[in-house]
Formats: sequence, C-alpha cells, structure tokens
Amino acid sequence: MDLRELRDGKNVRGLAHRISELCPPSTLALMEVCGTHTMAIARYGLRDLLPGNLRLISGPGCPVCVTPNALIDAVIELSTCPGTVITTFGDMMRVPGSELDRRSAQSARSARSLEERRAGGADVRVVYSPHETLRMAEDEAGKNFIFVSVGFETTTPGTALCVLEAAQRGISNVHFITANRLVIPALTHLCESKDTRIDGFLLPGHVSVVIGSDAYSPVAEKYKIPCVVAGFEPVDILMAVYETVRMITAGEHSVGNAYSRAVAPAGNTKALEVMRRVFTEVDAAWRGLGEIPASGLALRDEFAGYNALKKFGVELREAKDPAGCRCGDVLKGVILPPECKLFGTRCTPVNPVGPCMVSSEGSCAAYYKYGL
Repeated sequence: MDLRELRDGKNVRGLAHRISELCPPSTLALMEVCGTHTMAIARYGLRDLLPGNLRLISGPGCPVCVTPNALIDAVIELSTCPGTVITTFGDMMRVPGSELDRRSAQSARSARSLEERRAGGADVRVVYSPHETLRMAEDEAGKNFIFVSVGFETTTPGTALCVLEAAQRGISNVHFITANRLVIPALTHLCESKDTRIDGFLLPGHVSVVIGSDAYSPVAEKYKIPCVVAGFEPVDILMAVYETVRMITAGEHSVGNAYSRAVAPAGNTKALEVMRRVFTEVDAAWRGLGEIPASGLALRDEFAGYNALKKFGVELREAKDPAGCRCGDVLKGVILPPECKLFGTRCTPVNPVGPCMVSSEGSCAAYYKYGL
C-alpha cells in the first residue's frame, strides 16, 4: 500500500467494520506500547471507530515519560556547573524535576526544568542528533558538553555510535547521561503486574525495526498473550488491532507483524551489534513501574570515562513525583489521562505537572490535544 491507501477512509472504515464483526462480546484491553501510536490513534480518531468493549490503553512507550525524577534532578544539577553545556532532545526541556536548584539560593524561583534553567542563564541546547554534540565539543574545546540520552532501542544505536566516535577521535570534553531503556523487560514487567489487565500488545514499530519481530516471541509464549507489530498510519494500526483480536478469538498467542514493509524478523543486526559494543544491560528505574531488572543500559567499563554522573560526581537522589500527579498510573494503563484529577486543570501543556503532558508522545498530551 502507498500512503494514500494507508490513510484512505474507505479502507479504515472497512477494517473497523471487520474488527467489530470479529470482536467477542466480552471486554478486551489492548495496550499500544508506543507513544507515537498513542498520538496516531488520537489524531485519527480510531477509538471512535472501534466497538465499545474493545479498549485501547496506553503503556510505557514514551521514553521521556518513563525517565524518573531522580535523573531529571541530576541533569538540572549538572546544568549549574560552570563551563558546562547540556544537550538533549526537545521533549526533555520542559519535563519538571522535583529537586530545588541547590546552587542558586538567591534565585527567587528555583528552576524545575531544563527550560527554566536555560531561562536563568544556563547553557542548555536542543539537538536533533547526539552527533551535533560532538561537533559543538570540537568547536568549543574550553567547555564540557553533556548529552542526555533518552530513548528506547530506536535512538540508542545513534548514541552508541557517538560514544565510539568520541573515543576513536579522542574528544575528551563530551560526556553522556544514559537514560536509555529496553522494551522487552518492560513488557515482561507489565505481564507479571497485577495492576492492570492486558489481553494483547500492539508492539512499537520503530523499536521493532531495530530488535526485530522475533524478539517478542518469549513474551508471547511465556505469558500466552498475542503480540502484533504495528506501523503508524491508520490502516497500519487497525490491521494490527484486527490481527490481535483474531488471535484472541482463536486462542492463539504468537507474534504477528503488520508492519513487514519496515520490520524484519531479525531486526537490524548492525544496530544491535553497535549497542552491545558500547552498552551493558543494568537494572533501571522507570517512572510508574519502579525498578525493572536488566531494563536499562550503562556504558561498558572501557567507556566509563564518558559517564557524566561519575565524571562530575553527581549522585541520583531519591525523588518523589509531584503531589497528585498520576503519570505512573497512566504509563501502566491503570487509568486513562482524564481520570487524573490534575488533568486539564493544574496540569496542561502550558504548565505541565508531569511528563505525560509534556512529551509529543505523552498520553496526557494526546488526550488533551485531541479532546478524548
């Protein structure tokens, strides 16, 4: 199919009708793991086309949203170091932390985000690629550059290549904070959690391009749950929904691929290789989900000199979420964003309380923008 066919209203309505015919009378809950899926589902009004007993719930698919407050606080603290430049992706700029700006006691209002730190004079820059940070570090050799790497397997290979290039070229004034997370351990955690019921997973297309559809087989087999890789156009998503519902009604629990034009069974082996070359798996904290074994990535010992937290002696401190914020429950699929009392009142895209309202992949931002 070309793009027009993937967005054609006749195709969309036809698929929605087939799903309605196939769907059993009992309630089904399918979790879209990817934040881009959440936005696409909202943008195209797909929930309104599906039967009322088929629920699409959002999961922990927004990397900015699952980054814990302790790390946000550490980045804000590092931004106070003289001669230091923080670089990161745009979504990270407005995510509120929980700690006060400990080095600006005279400030009338302590900075709660990198955006506020930049407004207060800190050198914080938005980049579209970690390699931009390398170029800046070479051009401004008298400054220390810290790239805040946030993302799943989609963006992790780019950071890994950047670390390798820095090492090969001897660029010593660039460092990294790695808040990268792995999707499979999160799915395992959700399957073992008693907090929410999940009858099937709509798997993330971008991540699957890297890790491949076969990577999900252990989850499907162990937990007897259908898993289908989905693309990002309306027809892509509904094809994945249809295949997931078909598996449920047939009593199957395997991995389907409704995005085969981009996702291969083995994924991108070169990208996986460079990730393994630079990073090692570690236990990691997720907002809302807590600590998940082997779900994060840390620099291998040979690249430890590029670890910004160690280099500048900053420790992650215990940090609580803002009072009343239920981002964690949204990320687990326990509630829908409007069920949070702060949604649309204290917490809006202009004045976000939690990251789910900040990120372009955040569930709360999607619900607020499209009025669901």
